[in-house]
Formats: sequence, C-alpha cells, structure tokens
Amino acid sequence: MSFKVPKGTQDILPGQTEKWQYVEGVIRDLCDKYRYNELRTPMFESTELFQRGVGDTTDIVQKEMYTFEDRAGRSLTLRPEGTASAVRAYVEHKMFGQADQPVKLYYTGPMFRYERQQAGRYRQFVQFGVEAIGSADPAIDAEVMALAMNVYTSLGLKDLKLVINSLGDKETREGHRQALIEHFQPVIGELCGDCQSRLEKNPLRILDCKVDHKHPAMATAPALTNYLTEESSAYFTKVKEYLDVLDVPYEVDPNLVRGLDYYNHTAFEIMITGDGFGSITTLCGGGRYNGLVEDIGGPAMPGIGFAMSIERLLLALDAKNIELELENHLDIYVVTMGESAKLKAVELVNQFRQNGISADMDYLERKMKAQMKTADRQEAKFVIVLGDAELEEQAVNVKEMATGNQQKVAFSELVTYLKK
Repeated sequence: MSFKVPKGTQDILPGQTEKWQYVEGVIRDLCDKYRYNELRTPMFESTELFQRGVGDTTDIVQKEMYTFEDRAGRSLTLRPEGTASAVRAYVEHKMFGQADQPVKLYYTGPMFRYERQQAGRYRQFVQFGVEAIGSADPAIDAEVMALAMNVYTSLGLKDLKLVINSLGDKETREGHRQALIEHFQPVIGELCGDCQSRLEKNPLRILDCKVDHKHPAMATAPALTNYLTEESSAYFTKVKEYLDVLDVPYEVDPNLVRGLDYYNHTAFEIMITGDGFGSITTLCGGGRYNGLVEDIGGPAMPGIGFAMSIERLLLALDAKNIELELENHLDIYVVTMGESAKLKAVELVNQFRQNGISADMDYLERKMKAQMKTADRQEAKFVIVLGDAELEEQAVNVKEMATGNQQKVAFSELVTYLKK
C-alpha cells in the first residue's frame, strides 16, 4: 500500500525549505523594526470563537472550516485564520492592561480551510499576519499597510498595487445595508443561493460573491463611500494623508469589501500586476476591526491587521524570477580513507561543529573520488583528506575549493585556521 500527501496539502522539501526560512527571516526582521512582537496560539480553538469572530455569513464559517468534536463532546475547529485567535489571546491574557499601547503582535503558522486547491492555495497553508490592538489612530492604519507593502518590496517584488476602501462605522453600514437590500431585491432570484441567504443577514457579503461577480447588478450596486458619515469620511481622509506622508502609493476602490464580517473603516488588499502570475492577483488583505474585541468578551478596544499567504508570496517571487540570496554553505568536508581515518574524521567533524563550523563527512564507505564529488556538489569551502599518512603526521592539507590552494595544518590548529 502506498501513501500520498493529503489533498490540498504539500511536502516542503530541502531545497525549498531554505526559501521559506529566508522569507520568514525577512518578515521577523521587519516586524522587529516596526516593534511587533510574536504571538503563538493553538492550531485549534473553540468553534464558537470563529463563528463569533469571523462571522456566520462568511464562506469560511459556512463552508470551509475543519470542525470536530473531542472526546468530551466539545466542538473544536482548526484555525482558518489568525485574527480571532490573536484577539482571544489579547482578551484572555488582559493585554489591554499593559502600559504600552497599542499592543502590536505578529504571528506565522499553518491555517486550515476546506477549499478547492489551486496554484498558491492549499487546504493547509501558512499565513503571516499582524494585529495592532488598542488604537483608533488612522496613523496606525497607514503603518500596518506600509509594513505589509514593505514585506514584498524588501524581497524584490515590484508591480504591486495597494487598493483601499472605507467600510465606514455602524451608522454608515446600516445606511448602506438598506440601500443594498433595495438594490438587489428585484434581481435576487437571479443570484446564487448564498447571495439569497445573505440579502437580509449581511447584504455586503453579496459584493464579495465569487459566483455572481459578473452579474450586471454588481457593477451598479450603491457604493459604500456614498454613505460614509462625516466622521468616517474624515477618518478615511486622514488614512490617505498618512499613506501620502509614508510615500506609499494606493488606489481607492469603492467596491472593495473583505471576506470577513468583523471589518469596518479601513479595508485594503495588495495585488500584484503584470504577466506571469495567473488570474488570482491578491497577495494580502486586511483592515480595521473596531468591535471585534468586545464580541470576543473584552473591553471596547479598536484594532487593525492584515494576513498574507507565504505560499502566494513564494509563488509571486517565482513568477517574477526573483532569486533569493540563500546561504546554505558547507564550511568543510572531510574525506576519509580507511577505518582509522574515519574514526579521526568523526572526532574532527564533531570538533568543528562544536566551534560553529559547518562540517560533514562520508557515511557510505565510498571511494575518494566519489567523496570529492560530494564535497563539490555541496559547495564545500574547504576539503581535507584523511589517510594513514595524515594520521601518522598529525597534520593534514586543507584545500580551498575555490582556488585550489592548499595549506598543511596540524590537527590541533585546524579550528583556529578555519575560523580565520
């Protein structure tokens, strides 16, 4: 019987993991510069957390969650996104009481959604996200968007487009909600079942429908920006001013809505343009979620964040032919001839590693030529060949592979020599 990786998942093999490590290193470095601290949460949570936090009318909750009962009959769900878990941790550990506000967090880890697999989209995928909780300042909105853009540009990506919109406050949403109901009511029978069920519950979700997005009624739907209150409009203006100060270019799209119920005020997506990436161009999305902390049992604390798929980031790098400067070098390879030499090689290799020098040797009893080929293939900087003569002399020739230069070095001086 043969086994294969479950559908919608992938094995990330050596040769690829180095790219992941590099990208994750860039992300961690940027988060440190922006003063966002890492948060790690469980991979499964109470199902109700996502029902309340993400929203009953979303595709995620209705169709995509991996939900199960544990042995005590509790309903648990593999996390489909990171914000609800982050906010739950914020509330549970009373981070709202910390002296330094807003609380600025980031996370990276696997998420799970049961959806159709396609390029850059899996049922288990790795998401990086940030959350800034505790400030309603439009300047933090601009900072969050600038950080997201900075991840991509730091890795060499261009042809990026930041698209923003305002979803307004509660009063804005209510006025727009009534307008949407009146707009879609005459044609609701022509739309899919999901849209029909959302008409009264959350008509804004109709604008995010993947099935009916080309229906004429979508193009003529009332724009949310036409219903912004004076306060919401002023907030959005400030967000744009701060983006201008940060020299972050953007486009306003009145039809942009995010696929999660908790968003209000600022919403944004980062897209990649140009050839070579396929039809799905969105790399990242996020927005403000004032009210979510209260919904999850905490005090009235505003927040904003974003999430991006690492898989789609790597896909974009490949599509744009961007080579990462990966470091996977081998400092020294020890070639052995004979059992006594192998015993000494084990000792030396361990000594090298203990002193911060990457080292390897042969474990297949191969001839010297085959061992030298391995050293060359692994791009070893130095090679030493151990045999009876070297053991007797207690010294060995250290060969620098790039130049072919050799230097005889005593065993006792090898570490010092290599460290130079």
